Amino acid sequence: MKYVINGVRYHVDTWGTGFPLLLLHGFTGNSEGWKEFAPFWKDHSKTIALDIIGHGDSESPPDIGHYQIEESAAVINSLLEKMGIGKIDVLGYSMGGRLALTFAVKYPEKVRMLILESASPGLRTEKERHDRRIQDTKLSKRIRQEGINNFIDYWEDIPLFQSQKSLPEKIRTRIRSERLANSIDGLANSLNGMGTGAQPSWWDELVQLEMPVLLITGELDQKFCRIAEEMSKILPNVQWKSIEDAGHAIHVEKPELFGTIVSGFLSQTEEINTKAAKIEE
Repeated sequence: MKYVINGVRYHVDTWGTGFPLLLLHGFTGNSEGWKEFAPFWKDHSKTIALDIIGHGDSESPPDIGHYQIEESAAVINSLLEKMGIGKIDVLGYSMGGRLALTFAVKYPEKVRMLILESASPGLRTEKERHDRRIQDTKLSKRIRQEGINNFIDYWEDIPLFQSQKSLPEKIRTRIRSERLANSIDGLANSLNGMGTGAQPSWWDELVQLEMPVLLITGELDQKFCRIAEEMSKILPNVQWKSIEDAGHAIHVEKPELFGTIVSGFLSQTEEINTKAAKIEE
């Protein structure tokens, strides 16, 4: 389905029945990557897979303002209003995890529960954010100068994704096809507008998030394991799962385990809510 919000067209796929679950992909990804989890979640969740601005079949406008992460969180809020949804579960991976967390910080009353895969609250200091913005600007220029194919060659070879090199060729080919389907403007503007350097730090806001939160990281991804460990000490209602023999993209490297963990977390919370409702009666 297509939704137009603030003059920008967004693509959304939905499937399954139950409590709504919003799925947010990572940088260079799209909503297609979530479809293999339909068998795991379709019986308890109505999944809503969004192509984030600049990705997939959503538009890639030239105005950087549309790509700001807080603006994208406001777009999600408008999307839920258009769909008649008052409260939702949110699952985000990497860039999509940062967007999911931003939405939870800005609209906590809209989030029943939050699942963050290899995600970060951002960089703590302005110096760190400034330095990261310089890096992201260089990357965005590289995309424009060298084109999508050369950039994806580079992107697939960074240390963050080394563990994916051992995946079957069929899976690696599918992921590469999804990445190559994006546009130069969309990826370049996403780095400048929604990159880690452009995002505000949400570290101080974590303590205010009262909804159940599940953090999922891969043991081979030491950077994001450290971040998750720090987050788990601050978030009031948190579980953290560290997955053996997995890197940054657990849902790609260990899909069956990932699907089962997420399903178990959602079902567990459903049971808790059901018991609480009975007690109130």
